[in-house]
Amino acid sequence: MQQIIVDIAMRPDEWIKLYQGVATDVHTTSRDGRSVRFPARILSRFYLRDGVRGSFRILFDDSGKFSSIERL
Repeated sequence: MQQIIVDIAMRPDEWIKLYQGVATDVHTTSRDGRSVRFPARILSRFYLRDGVRGSFRILFDDSGKFSSIERL
């Protein structure tokens, strides 16, 4: 199992674009400098009125398939 750690600061208006389907993926840089793209839907349980904010560990298998996400 592989993992990446990302820091996310997504405003509510950015989240609405994802929710409406205007955008579907989140593009960011992991703490170790890798460029990361993942489906926004994996962040849905972390959405609050002020958007999505925090540090997250994303776990994925050896083929790059998403396994789980947790807030750090």
